[in-house]
Amino acid sequence: MAYDLEEQEQLAELKAFWNKFGNLISWVLIIGLASYAGWNFWNYHQRTQAAEASAIYDELQKSAAANDNARAQKLAADIEAKYTSTAYAQMAALVAAKGAFDASDMKTAKAQLQWVVDHGSDEYKAIARLRMAGVLLDEKAYDEGLKLLGAEFLPQFAAAVADRKGDILVAQNKLAEARTAYIAALAAMDKKNPGRKLVEIKLESIGGTVPADAKAAA
Repeated sequence: MAYDLEEQEQLAELKAFWNKFGNLISWVLIIGLASYAGWNFWNYHQRTQAAEASAIYDELQKSAAANDNARAQKLAADIEAKYTSTAYAQMAALVAAKGAFDASDMKTAKAQLQWVVDHGSDEYKAIARLRMAGVLLDEKAYDEGLKLLGAEFLPQFAAAVADRKGDILVAQNKLAEARTAYIAALAAMDKKNPGRKLVEIKLESIGGTVPADAKAAA
């Protein structure tokens, strides 16, 4: 009998506890399960998106290799529209920009590069800005190119930015400033970078002197 009374007391306590906190516990469980389900769905969605984007990107690369610029642009636009959150969208835009550039379609090339600047990660944005500056150099839009290179870049792009600035300044016949830019490029460039020699040649061609430490490294 004592056992029955004790059991009844426990049941009564449990019932009182559930009456007081049952709704809260239920909502916590529902939210937790929903979050877990949502996380799994998001991961599945991301994997699916990446797989689909990868397949289209492969087709884009084949079109670019075949110099089929029209198809390359169509495929790139498809990836950019449907798979914006994947790295493939940024890579597709860069490939499409090069295809357009090779086809002398500067308007499309710049539009693709701008897409990366607007939607890409910091690293892809840096690559897009550098390539855009190259297009602007070809178009003789020197001030616009220098302004673009004045944006904030990741540290690892310092040498490439200074080198591109030097190219634009040479085109403007601002040789003293160009020499400073090329020297800055050498200072920021890894000693084993094969591109150092080209920068040295450009520096010397405009009357500059390669720093002694750069020569020693070479």
